[in-house]
Amino acid sequence: MKYLDEYRDGRAAREFAKAIARVVTRPWIIMEVCGGQTHAIVKFGVDELLPKEITLLHGPGCPVCVTPVELIDKAVEIASRPGVIFASFGDMLRVPGTSGDLLSVKASGGDVRIVYSPLDALKIARENPEKEIVFFAVGFETTAPANAMAAVQAKQMELKNFSLLVSHVLVPPAIEAILSFSDNRVQGFLAAGHVCAVMGYTEYEPIASNYHVPIIVAGFEPVDILQGIYMCVRQLEEGRATVENQYSRVVNRAGNLPAQKLMREVFRVIPRKWRGIGEIPFSGLGLEGEYKFFDAELRFDLAGRSVEEASECISGLILRGVKKPPECPAFAARCNPEHPLGATMVSSEGACAAYYRYRRFQPLSDNSIIG
Repeated sequence: MKYLDEYRDGRAAREFAKAIARVVTRPWIIMEVCGGQTHAIVKFGVDELLPKEITLLHGPGCPVCVTPVELIDKAVEIASRPGVIFASFGDMLRVPGTSGDLLSVKASGGDVRIVYSPLDALKIARENPEKEIVFFAVGFETTAPANAMAAVQAKQMELKNFSLLVSHVLVPPAIEAILSFSDNRVQGFLAAGHVCAVMGYTEYEPIASNYHVPIIVAGFEPVDILQGIYMCVRQLEEGRATVENQYSRVVNRAGNLPAQKLMREVFRVIPRKWRGIGEIPFSGLGLEGEYKFFDAELRFDLAGRSVEEASECISGLILRGVKKPPECPAFAARCNPEHPLGATMVSSEGACAAYYRYRRFQPLSDNSIIG
């Protein structure tokens, strides 16, 4: 299969691993930002091909994982109300809030439906004019254009019974936040290729320059990731810090300009709280201007509420790369996919879910960051 098999080729992967070993002379810590990259690394054992000098950390690149508890609580409250059909991607249903999750609401008789596109939610709204239809709009810059399009189409169709519970977050401010933490040890990044396919990578250039950290736009297959690591290590060894594009078959520097225009029409940049991390300035999107009519928080009078997160889950430390999932005392014991303490265990892109699925019986490698 073109554009897939060649990027899972074992010989090519081993060649890049050898190339990394040839150029590395000292320890380096690199973070992949995307949960899809994390799952590929753990599933295919990419980290086990690397020389011991290279440590990979897993970043906050899972939109389900970073959706704050208070928005889960708002989703649960809205979905529990009579006359509401709550539409969501399936990953969100088992993410725990302070007093339950959407799956529990559904089990109790709430009308919670799994959809695969915001346009599916629009269709439900057209077919059920007597109901209030709410779509849980989560995600990074990758899903924002589609959700913006849903708001535009709802406006064009003059739908009065459709709204969005928005929890969009932006990647570059999160990278800056990680670099600003006093316990940060990340020296290079693999940026998520699909985010850059929409936004390009000009936003990363001042970050690379200001923090003197290499940022490599990378894809999601093992060879993509290994090539990205090689490009990052080469920069680190040479003392350079620029943005390079490994994923050039998909990403260009400017990104998808029509998609960006659509996002600017519907959304505005706002501060956003990230689960386990806290509020990051300029890191979220909220509905703008005339599209505020479709804001579910305003429609259901839920804006401004805030809750404290449970303390037992250390997902914040995992999302910042301070810990790896097996280093959590609750991992695979009190926290598992059936009884998750946090979103990183139930999301299909969560780091804890990746380790539970592929590594839960495997001891930590020499590249563990324990201690």
